[in-house]
Amino acid sequence: MIYGVSFEKLGQIYPFEYGENLNLHDKVVCESDFGIEIGTVVKIFKAQVETKKSILRTATQEDFANDIQNGKDVKVAIEIAKKKAEEHSLTMKMLSAKYTLDRTKLIYFFYADGRVDFRTLVKDLASTFKTRIELRQIGVRDTAKIIGGVGMCGMQTCCSRFEKDFKSITLKYAKTQQLMINPSKISGVCGRLLCCLAYENDTYLKMLEDLPDTGDMARYEGKVYTVSEVNIFSKTIKMRDNEYSELKLTFEEFKKGKGEKICDSKLPEETDMQEPES
Repeated sequence: MIYGVSFEKLGQIYPFEYGENLNLHDKVVCESDFGIEIGTVVKIFKAQVETKKSILRTATQEDFANDIQNGKDVKVAIEIAKKKAEEHSLTMKMLSAKYTLDRTKLIYFFYADGRVDFRTLVKDLASTFKTRIELRQIGVRDTAKIIGGVGMCGMQTCCSRFEKDFKSITLKYAKTQQLMINPSKISGVCGRLLCCLAYENDTYLKMLEDLPDTGDMARYEGKVYTVSEVNIFSKTIKMRDNEYSELKLTFEEFKKGKGEKICDSKLPEETDMQEPES
């Protein structure tokens, strides 16, 4: 059987093979990208999924006890790392850390505006904790997920509440939904485009399917028009003919009248601005 295992509350799901039957929410010991960790079974794959890793065993009471102790020790490890980063005059923000279950590795996650030479810090930490040290620099979106916060909607940020994977968000999403391209209005607390722009995007695309865009040339009932406005909220389209006579139709009326786009207003070289990855 192939089981989907997650190592964090909102972490990604990784497929692992195991020869025995497991249930959802069972705790298991696996080798993640960081090392040996306790994970939770969050999915049971019905179809065959390619995987090269296997679950080592179901978690024991000893594993749970070690994991709890690691959680306590890592809080101290973070504070020590913060002080040592200051001693080495490194402009970095220590966000979180984790021990592998067998304590063969201590991984720190930090944020910094640019590249940081932390080689001396790693040596110092390795000497202090007598284990292998790994520092991972993360982007602003992952930082926001760890820290959390309140979005402009007044609710806890999606990334710290339920979002598991960061989707690539582009300005095209905002344009499709006819939102004002104002960075302060369409950016989250992380400074990147709002993740929620993707939630209803497919619905908007479906609504605009087979419709021309503003500036396009369109044919309706045998007459050629220039589209002056497409309003997705009122579901209406406005068009002008060569004599500047305006025609206003609902989306349904345009489609029933076999309206069609005959010329695209976009230039061939025009491309959509994409949100930079964190």
